[in-house]
Amino acid sequence: MTDALLTRLRDELGRGSVLTDPDVTASYRHDMMPLAPHGAPLAVVLPADTAQVQAVVRACAAAGVPIVPRGAGSGLSGAANAVDGCVVLVLTKLNEIIEVDADNRLAVVQPGVVNLDLRHAVEKHGLFYPPDPSSYDWCTIGGNLATNAGGLCCVKYGVTTDSVLGLDVVLADGELLRTGRRTVKGVAGYDLTKLFIGSEGTLGVITRATLALRPLPQAPSTLVAAFGATAAAGAAVSRVVREGIVPSLMEIMDATSISAVEQHLNTSLGAEAGCAALLICQSDSGGEVARRELAAIEQVCRDSGADLVHTTEDLAEGQLLLAARRVVLTALEVYGSWLTDDVCVPRTRIAELLTGCARISEECGLRIAVVGHAGDGNMHPTIVYDPSSADEFARAHRAFDEILALALGMGGTITGEHGVGKVKREWLAREIGPVGLRAHRAIKAALDPANLFNPGSMFSLD
Repeated sequence: MTDALLTRLRDELGRGSVLTDPDVTASYRHDMMPLAPHGAPLAVVLPADTAQVQAVVRACAAAGVPIVPRGAGSGLSGAANAVDGCVVLVLTKLNEIIEVDADNRLAVVQPGVVNLDLRHAVEKHGLFYPPDPSSYDWCTIGGNLATNAGGLCCVKYGVTTDSVLGLDVVLADGELLRTGRRTVKGVAGYDLTKLFIGSEGTLGVITRATLALRPLPQAPSTLVAAFGATAAAGAAVSRVVREGIVPSLMEIMDATSISAVEQHLNTSLGAEAGCAALLICQSDSGGEVARRELAAIEQVCRDSGADLVHTTEDLAEGQLLLAARRVVLTALEVYGSWLTDDVCVPRTRIAELLTGCARISEECGLRIAVVGHAGDGNMHPTIVYDPSSADEFARAHRAFDEILALALGMGGTITGEHGVGKVKREWLAREIGPVGLRAHRAIKAALDPANLFNPGSMFSLD
């Protein structure tokens, strides 16, 4: 049966698009989450169009072989991790920007398009695609759709699902489902588009997306505020939200993150001066509106106890300040390997989460740096450990789980944008409860009765 399947796949896609050499397929086994289990695939296939994706699905369905869809592998939940004997369906060859309709402010793209390439392409039309995950220079739109990815601009523009009008999806029987529409409004039938967004490849394979675009915003103005206490930074975030100020970006960094970035960039952000938290905000409203927004945030920060507030309209300076936030994970590598978590809490409890992570860091004896999207409460506590030490790896896993428990205890969620994947299955069950889990399983059974797509991801069928 295995040989017959491989022969059929080679006939459908060509020999060069069906990879079976274990030394080659090894690089497709897992994403960037070290805690998630992964197996050895039977083959890795690289279809070139929707028809070839349909052919792969039909061939695997006939052979009873599971399929794990995959994009660039930038994920942080194990959602694209192979299971033993599966076919890994890599969608990076489907990388065409099919259409940019400037008049209707939409784009039609294939899933292998890199996020940043799409942003650059639509900028030429005076338009803007908002979702901007930290890996936006190499992650793909398909992966963003599968995990409902977010990014730094979520506070103003929302997550991926807020920019999607419709999808083409290959179902478990190989048929092509078209969801949504090209119009701004439309409420005919169930919202199947949103069902597939964030489904992590468990319900179907997305081969095309119709995306809503926005007018290109003005060049951003930037504010950075340094606080001697995390509680003061948390109070500032809460008040900004309460007063209805909506910056295009509001990020927070704790002392550990600040120190790592200072060392990495050979610059000063205030760690030596006792800075416990740094708040970075931007406004892309332009002109006097942006000045008013940042002036209001500056006043909030000062009233909340900021030791230093600096505002700039210089684009290059603003980019340098934002680069300090984007480079945190790279900067932490000087201390060891990292394991990043992804939780979201009510914005009024951000300071409490930072304090809780500091406690967990002390109890587990590991460095934990916290950065995140303060504007929507989505925090990324990142645990640094020595991967060659079994003891440190075990403590890192313990810290990871304790952070999830901490967030749930605050009325938060186990993931704000990275997804559940294969590393948080038990935690999803805790969060949504038995009724929610039963509903998930019913949807899965209706669309994928043979459990063909990404088995074992998000939740088990038991």
